[in-house]
Amino acid sequence: MTLCDAGPLFALVDKKQSKHASIKKALTKLSRPLITTWPCFAEAMYLALNRGGWVMQNQLGKLLLDGRLIFYEIQETDYHRLFELIEKYRDRPMDLGDATLVLAAERKGLKQILTIDSDFFFYLINDIEPFDVIHLE
Repeated sequence: MTLCDAGPLFALVDKKQSKHASIKKALTKLSRPLITTWPCFAEAMYLALNRGGWVMQNQLGKLLLDGRLIFYEIQETDYHRLFELIEKYRDRPMDLGDATLVLAAERKGLKQILTIDSDFFFYLINDIEPFDVIHLE
């Protein structure tokens, strides 16, 4: 499975985004479903609402309803690590969505991520392993 950040989710449904075509192309090569977190999905839904209203939000919703997108659910046992990550990367600073994706990578043993966020070149899985950031043309 491949982790997916908010940026690509939003760009996927907004054809005016500069990375729209490259994200669609990348998706043809990736196994499905993509995995994200609720904070990332909420961020993408917020951007979609502001840019394209309900129609664009509905397109994001279809990714979920069609099984092309699933969620890593943050558990209470994850809270300590989540805020430990946010503190560790406070110089970037790390937002909640990014922290949940790092956490998901650690808990699920995933390395590959679809993102337009350069911070994932700096974040480390389990404090030692870099992400395999999918190259977008």
